[in-house]
Formats: sequence, structure tokens, C-alpha cells
Amino acid sequence: MRSPKLAALELTRFGRGKLPRAALVAILLLPLLYGALYLWSFWDPYGRLDRLPVALVNDDKGATAAGRKITAGDEITRGLRDSKVFAWHEVSAAEAREGVEDGSYYLSLTMPADLSERIASSSGDAPETGALQVRTNDANNYIVGQISRTVFSEVRTAASTNASRSFLDRIFISFSDIHDATARAAKGADELKGGIGKAQKGSKDLVDGLRTAKEGSGDLAGGLKKLGTGASDLDTGAQQVAAGTQSLADKINAMAGTVRPYLKDNGRTIGDSARLVADSAQSIRDNLGLLVKAAPSAATEARRASDELNSLYTERCENAPAAPDPDPAPSAAAGGTDADACPPLKRARAAAADVAAVADDANTLVKNSSGALKELDGRLATLQKQAKALAEHAPKLDEDLETAVTKINALNSGARKVAEGAGRLHTGLTDAKKGSASLDSGVGKLGTGANTLDGGLFKLTDGSTELAEGLNEGVGKIPDYDKTDRDRRTEVMADPVQLASRSLHAAPNYGTGFAPYFIPLSLWVGAMVAYMLIQPLNRRALAAGASAWRIALAGWLPVAAIGLLQVGALISVLHWAVGLEMARAAGTVGFLALVTCCFTAIVQWLNARFGPAGRILVLALLMLQLTSAGGTYPVQTSPGFFGAIHPFLPMSYVVDALRRLISGGGLGPVWQACAVLAAFTAGALALTALSARRKQVWTLDRLHPELSL
Repeated sequence: MRSPKLAALELTRFGRGKLPRAALVAILLLPLLYGALYLWSFWDPYGRLDRLPVALVNDDKGATAAGRKITAGDEITRGLRDSKVFAWHEVSAAEAREGVEDGSYYLSLTMPADLSERIASSSGDAPETGALQVRTNDANNYIVGQISRTVFSEVRTAASTNASRSFLDRIFISFSDIHDATARAAKGADELKGGIGKAQKGSKDLVDGLRTAKEGSGDLAGGLKKLGTGASDLDTGAQQVAAGTQSLADKINAMAGTVRPYLKDNGRTIGDSARLVADSAQSIRDNLGLLVKAAPSAATEARRASDELNSLYTERCENAPAAPDPDPAPSAAAGGTDADACPPLKRARAAAADVAAVADDANTLVKNSSGALKELDGRLATLQKQAKALAEHAPKLDEDLETAVTKINALNSGARKVAEGAGRLHTGLTDAKKGSASLDSGVGKLGTGANTLDGGLFKLTDGSTELAEGLNEGVGKIPDYDKTDRDRRTEVMADPVQLASRSLHAAPNYGTGFAPYFIPLSLWVGAMVAYMLIQPLNRRALAAGASAWRIALAGWLPVAAIGLLQVGALISVLHWAVGLEMARAAGTVGFLALVTCCFTAIVQWLNARFGPAGRILVLALLMLQLTSAGGTYPVQTSPGFFGAIHPFLPMSYVVDALRRLISGGGLGPVWQACAVLAAFTAGALALTALSARRKQVWTLDRLHPELSL
């Protein structure tokens, strides 16, 4: 009988009663229950985290930075509620602590009172680190604690980014402020350069001026010396004048007492006398006019008279003959000398000559002194005028005298003050003379300093030029960001490295990612349970002495057929009920058919070779495969033993191939897995055939096995 017919006979055995049929159905559904229910139970656990009750404590009191109110706690709270990561319950710190302890809350997140203040400090002078406080209790659930660490790490990153934005925004604003201040400084440096240039020119003028001032200060010192000498003389003279005015005042005051009564009593007489003087002056002025007119004729007449007398004297006294008789009688008609008349005549001749000379002199005076006569006339006119004035004021001379005395006293007081001022002037000029000497010395030193200043300003001009050029160049290098550019740069620098997470073949959910691990697990369990009900080696074939290969295939084909049905049922439910999406659905189904054929062949061999102990080996091999296949964590993270056995177990290749078939990717691991599974299938069937050959010989151990399951 051929192997397919033997396999069919083995399956028909399950149709002879209700219990065998139920057992066959259970075998078909066992992988479905095992795999589908398992995947369904945690198909998308991260999508249902909003059902986990979590305590949220917001004790943040807020802060103010740069005139802006910061409420980091409220912002984080709103962000958490909007994210719907957990079922947040805002409670007090005590309620949160009690809830995490008794399991009412899986964990708690606390924002301390100084959270905003610490975040705001990042843009101040003493930055501090803010801290979000998370409390978990692994006694409630370890996985939730692990999830929370990931979630709160993202929360911390977001809060840190916001704090960094505030700090960096202030930096960029400071850049703009520095740019503006540097621009103003550059402009000021340009103005400084121009001002220093002017100052340098001014310093040169100052040097020249101080040189002139030095000469002038020397002249000033000499002049003050001379002025001091003059002031000394002035002081002496002023003292003398003061003494004189004092003496005059004393005399006037003494005489005023005597003169005042006389003037008061004789005012009329003085007035009459003054009028007489005025009239006399007028008469003299009139006679001066007559003198001018009469002087020429008077001089002529006087000269004629003088000549006549001179002739007469000559004729009578000098040229007349001498008288013979000493006592002759005088005779008027005699032609001789008149001795008695000659002396008077001589005197008359002399007088006439004098008169003629006077007349000539008067005439000459009139001719040559017309200006003097005019001046005399003017003075007489002044005298006449003053006499008239005196005549008018004579009645009030006593009052005028009183006024004069007052003025003389005032003059005396003024002279005394002048003397005092002259003394002070003398003293001041003495001090000034000393000061001028110091000034002359100081101006000399100032000139030396001005020369030094001129040299320093020359260097300062070069330095200011370099400063202006450097600041103008620096303005171009200092960034000046507007609000848009500042926001963009702040965003980048606050979060400079972003995770550009892009999975080439992303699994949409947790269940899809773990399907390559749980599907082969369920198929192995299905094969293991199937061989609990179906004999690994057909007893009829063994009793009939059929060939070993036929016996092996007769025991493998029915379970393999059941395995194919298990694959169909499992994939159908996972796809249409649970929602598993496969990148290569047909390839997945075909590959799982190869997988179930391989697993059934291996389980058959273990049961055929080792009998009841083989079931334990099947379970042990399952455990080894589950721990070394890398279905959950990469095998590299497991101890070295599991990494060592990883390449030698079929499930390792099944998991890698199913990942490529379900999520996508290159088919290299799939073809490799197919080759490995085919080799395992062929090898397991060959070993089963060898075991069948051995089973055809009955032994005492087979009749009385040591262990029976």
C-alpha cells in the first residue's frame, strides 16, 4: 500500500466518532488559538496607552523672564493632555504618591514649583536645570515603567527645547543688539577719528599758542614788575593826595566857619564889586580897541615930538656958544645957551625919547601882538562874564560855600578811598608779580606738555583710524537677525539634531512586528499536539513490513496536511479578523506551508526515534528555538550560548524570512530559509525512515517501555 493511502487511512480514523472529530478540529484550531489570540491580545498596545491611569501633579508657580510670563507646567500639561499618551489625572502630590503605591496609578509625573523659574534661568545670568519628577512602581507593571521612560524622555526633550529656544532667542537678540551697538560705535569711531584729527590740529595750534603765551607771560611778568613799581609810586602819591585833600578839607572846614558869616552879611557888596569888575573889564576891552586905532598915530606923534625935542636940545644945549659972563641975565631972545633950561630940556628930550620908544613899542606890540590882544580881550570877556555871574550869585555865596565844603569833604573821602585802593592795588600787583612768575613757569611746563600731547594725539589719530576700520569691518561680521530669521535659527539650534527616523519597511503596529515570531511558534505547537494524537509511524505499515521511506511518509503526510489547513486558518483570521497586512501575501502562505512541513517532519522524527521522551525533546527544542531565534530582542543581546546555537535551528531562519515577506525587503533571507527548511525536512524524514527501519524489529524495550505518555 502506498504512503498517501496509508496517510488517508490514518486520517479516516478520526471520522469514526464525535470525540475523534472534535480532536481533529482542536488540532486544526490550536495554532489559530495560540497564534491569533496571542497576537490579538497585544496587537497595538502603544495605541491604547490612553487607557492607563497616570497621576499628573502640576505644582509649577510660573516665572517671568525678559518681561514675558513663563508657565512651563501649564504648557507641558496641555501638551500631555493633547498627546493622549496616558489617561492623565491631575491630583495632588500626596494623592499621586499613594496612588502609585497602591496601584491606582501606574506612575506619576510631577512638575515642581520652581520648574518655570529654572527654565527661565537659562536665559539669565545663573542658568539652572529644571527637573521633571517621575515615580514608577515596577510591582504594578514593569513594561509600563519602560514605556514611561521613553514617553517622558520625549517630554523632557520638548521642555528642554523650549527652554533652549528662550535662551538662544536672547542670544540672537543680543547679536542684533551688539550689531547695532557696534554700528553706533563704528560711527562714533569715525566721528572720533575726525574729532581727534581736529584735536591734533588744535594741539598744534595750542603748541604755537603756548609758545606765544610763553613770550607773553614773560612780557606780563616784566610788565607786572614795572606796574608794581608804578603801583608803589601810585600808592605813595595817593597817600600824599589823600593827606593833601585831608589838609585842604580841614582848612576849608575851618575857614568856612569864618567866611560863611561874612559872605552871608556882605553878599550885596560882593555883588556890587563884581558888577564893577564886569564894567571895568568892559571899559578895558573898549580902550583896547582905541589903543589899536590910536597906537600908530601916537607912535608917529611921539617920534616927531621926540625928534623936535632932540633937535631943540642939540641946538640950544650942544651947538650953542658958551656964555662969557658967568652970571649973565637970562634972556629969552638971546641966541646963547640957556643953562637953566638945558637940564630940564635934556630930561624932556630923554622922556620924549622914552615916550617915542614906548609908543613905537606899543605900536609894534599892537601890530605883532594882535593875537595876544585878542586873547587878552577874550580873558577880559571871561572875567566880565564871571564877574556878572558872581554878581548874580553873590547873594547866595554862603549857600554855594556850603555846597563847596560838602564837595571838598566828598573829594577828601574819595581821595582816601583811592589811597586805600592804591594800597590794595600795590599789594595785589605784588602778588600778581609772584603769580606771573609762576604763570611763566607753568606756561613753560604746559608748552612741554602740549608738545607731548601733540605727539600722543598723532599716535591716537593712527589708533582711532585702526579702531574705526576695525569696528566698521566688525559690523559686517556680527550677525543682525530679523524676527523670522531669528525664529528659524532658534528652532534649529534649540533642536540641532533631529532623528530623521525613516524605516525602509515599517511595521504599522506592535502585532505586525511580532507576527514573524508567533506564527512559527503556533505552527510548531500545532505539529507537537498533532503528533500527540497521530502516530509518528503507521503501525499497519510497520506490521506489514513496508519500506522505511513509505512508513515515514505515511506518518508525516497526514500531519503535514493538517499543518497546511492550520496555515490557511491562521493566516485568514490574522489578515481579515485581526488586521495583519502582508507585503507578499502569497509568498507568506507558500513559505508557511514549507515551514509546517519542516516542523512536522522534525517533530515526527523526535517522536518516532525517542518515543514518549521525544515529546519532551520537542518541547525542549521549542524552548531553545524561541530563546535563540531573535524574535523579540536581537540575538546579539542574549548570552553567548543562544548566539552559538542560533544558526543551527530552523526557527532562526523562519523568523528572518517572515519579516521580509510580511514587512517587505530583499528576498535573500527568504531563499536561504527555504533551502535550510528543505534540508531540515529531508534530513528529518531520512532520520524518521531510519527510525522506522529500527522499529520493524521488536525488542523487549518496545514491549515494556520504561516511560509511557
